[in-house]
Amino acid sequence: MIFKSVGDSRPYPEHGYVTPKDWAAVAPMQVRLDELVTTKSTLDLAALLAEDSTFFGDLFPHVVQWKGTRYLEDGLHRAVRTALHQRSILHARVLLLEG
Repeated sequence: MIFKSVGDSRPYPEHGYVTPKDWAAVAPMQVRLDELVTTKSTLDLAALLAEDSTFFGDLFPHVVQWKGTRYLEDGLHRAVRTALHQRSILHARVLLLEG
């Protein structure tokens, strides 16, 4: 299993981090793929295969930690690409929410 679980929603409250500038204030850290619950159950294959998929976005996936669970909010294609390269750890921006 690549991820802890595959979800299809964001069970945590709205956090207000919307723009890349907001997320840039959160320092990246290492995260294990098997600790993540996805918030999307489908993957855009074009985003996965695109060579410039991070050209206009953040280099790091966005993770929200709420009530002890880490949810992959943005960057599913980066996480899957990491798994396809047989790596189990990726660098992500982890936002800690009080629950």
